[in-house]
Amino acid sequence: MIIDQEQIFKEVLPKIEGRINEQSFFNKFLDLYPEVWKKHKITYSKFNRSKQFGQRIPLPKPEVSLRKEIRIWLAKQATQS
Repeated sequence: MIIDQEQIFKEVLPKIEGRINEQSFFNKFLDLYPEVWKKHKITYSKFNRSKQFGQRIPLPKPEVSLRKEIRIWLAKQATQS
């Protein structure tokens, strides 16, 4: 989970050069917010280590979860425009 995700995504959007899609948004996000990305990955690692042995909780990898959030956010922006 990314704190202030809506605000961060709003700041990333105008800085994308060329065609706006999930990949270009993802790349620009990584360029502009490496510390947020690092926290996101750390949170994922901590959660995976905190599980008890033998229990499996399906959790998408950080890249997958961020791409999903970007996809949902971009779709929402397209419907609002």
